[in-house]
Amino acid sequence: MTRMIRIFDTTLRDGEQSPGASMNLEEKVMIAKQLARLGVDIIEAGFAYSSPGDFEAVRQIAQQVEGPTICSLARARPEDIDRAWEALKGAPKVRIHTFLSTSDIHLKHQFRMTRKEALKRAVEMVERARGYVRDVEFSPMDASRSDVNYLCEVIEAVIAAGAGTVNIPDTVGYATPQEFGRLIATIRKKVKNSRKAVISVHCHNDLGLAVANSLAAIAAGAGQGECTVNGIGERAGNASMEEIVMGLRTRKDFYKADTKIRTEEIAKTSRLVSQITGMVVQPNKAIVGANAFAHTSGIHQDGLLKEKSTYEIMRPESIGLGKMQLVMGKLSGRHAFRKRLEDLGYELTDEEVNQAFDRFKRLADQKKEIFEEDLETILSEQIRRIPERYVLKTLFAQSGTGQVPTATVELEIDGQVMKQTGTGDGPVDAAYRTIAAMTGTKSRLLQYVVKAITGGTDAQGEVSVRVEDAGKTTSGNGADTDIIVASAKAYLNALNKLAYWASKNQDPNQKIGLV
Repeated sequence: MTRMIRIFDTTLRDGEQSPGASMNLEEKVMIAKQLARLGVDIIEAGFAYSSPGDFEAVRQIAQQVEGPTICSLARARPEDIDRAWEALKGAPKVRIHTFLSTSDIHLKHQFRMTRKEALKRAVEMVERARGYVRDVEFSPMDASRSDVNYLCEVIEAVIAAGAGTVNIPDTVGYATPQEFGRLIATIRKKVKNSRKAVISVHCHNDLGLAVANSLAAIAAGAGQGECTVNGIGERAGNASMEEIVMGLRTRKDFYKADTKIRTEEIAKTSRLVSQITGMVVQPNKAIVGANAFAHTSGIHQDGLLKEKSTYEIMRPESIGLGKMQLVMGKLSGRHAFRKRLEDLGYELTDEEVNQAFDRFKRLADQKKEIFEEDLETILSEQIRRIPERYVLKTLFAQSGTGQVPTATVELEIDGQVMKQTGTGDGPVDAAYRTIAAMTGTKSRLLQYVVKAITGGTDAQGEVSVRVEDAGKTTSGNGADTDIIVASAKAYLNALNKLAYWASKNQDPNQKIGLV
């Protein structure tokens, strides 16, 4: 019999703890709606107590997103539990997820608590959360480095107090698959009331074992996997959602388990998260990397031509690839455009459709063929916008053999149009130096990545950058058929984020290290 494993997606909470991956409200709602289309069971929408922005994100997602259970994280503190409930109340399917460490390392050095005090606090906070909602999850943080007997004692107590899900985190990525699987089996055997709760796992990737540990735990009886799209998250990241899901789906014969995920939405979800966070997926990344279904070896190609199963254990169509069909052109009308967006799963207001249609028309004048990926880029670029202090009006760049690269940039800054020319080591460097001089930024470029969204010489180029200013790091993203323009858009997107967070007197990377 095949068990159905719940997928608890924490891209919007733990995934956002990746340096520079902060998202605004519109971006979070956009990703949450795509996660609902993907079919995840639970969306951890944020940590309501951590900031007004996170509170509002949890509240809006709980009100707007249908299908999944919407969850807020909360430390084992009364004020955190209360704030989580304030953000979630009124929504149909909600969960409060509270946590407290059980390892002696954490209790002694971080929390300054005894085991007895931690046990008492855990039970009290589960009971408090249970007073608000029926669906409560508890995580004993750093479980993989905790004394097993004490860990089991805490788990039994919080289940008795009303926790319907108990999550076992490998918080620092310390465990190996063999021992983590044994830990789950031990918990299910030693905790007398373990059958009254779903055992979940939340694995970090510090040793590159997050997915392996998660699958070993599922094989040992865990019923929920906590993960993020593209494996983004704190430090080396989290278990990758798409790898867990396709691991179970492809090897259902071994795990005797599956999920309710609509796998055809995986590639689209991966691209959306990558575009919004500016975190580029490595080409050799399993499932969603650019090379995941590429075959170069002559022997492999020969085998594939004769029988696909010789070297393909998954079909690219199963995750939503292989369908880059021509969808629209410059003669397409607004009605057809809107219908195509609806077919892709996007629900937009009339104003949003009009804005996207104008961008589509401009792109259609530049490209012969408009693909689904182009439309997704238009939408994500439009919806993820934060208030723009710096707006690109025009850009002209010159470069060539024996010529000093120059860039003339026209910006609108706080409503005032300015124009300036500068030089650099290349056209992109010239544009960036000129923009930096015009905006007065002291930021430092940490990362610059270019990729083509679709094929062809007229393809849109997508640029992702990461910049640092006074210890604060953020990402920027831009797309255009002109790579210099795309580069300028990405840089300005990052500078606008820094300006926005500065106006709010907030650090986009100020996160609390969590489960």
